Amino acid sequence: MKLIDRIFGCLMFLGGIGHGFGSYLAYKNDHVTLLWAWCASFAVFLLASVNLLRAGREHDHPLAWLSLGGCLMWIGFVVWFGQLLGNPLDFRPLVNLIITVVLAGFSIRSLLRTDPRNERVQPNAVAARAH
Repeated sequence: MKLIDRIFGCLMFLGGIGHGFGSYLAYKNDHVTLLWAWCASFAVFLLASVNLLRAGREHDHPLAWLSLGGCLMWIGFVVWFGQLLGNPLDFRPLVNLIITVVLAGFSIRSLLRTDPRNERVQPNAVAARAH
């Protein structure tokens, strides 16, 4: 499952690259719009990076919460973008939605995992309680 998690993180990163190139081609003469489009690409890179980091740190709950929050926000933006296009099933928002929902699911999976290091009793803690 960790491999699938990382594949979807990489797919999100590749989507950010595609968004950046597509934005340049569409808005190279409209610098203000291009700036904001590249800000969205940067947000995708950050969210993909957080998810890739979370995939390697299964028991890091704060990172999993950050990842889940980012994914939920991105899902909102993607759905909104689909509605602005007038077609929520357009390829661009649909692919982003699928990738982000999968990553949100992996974030929830990470949150539900318990850290095996926290389950065992530390010998020093038991000795300290005995005194």
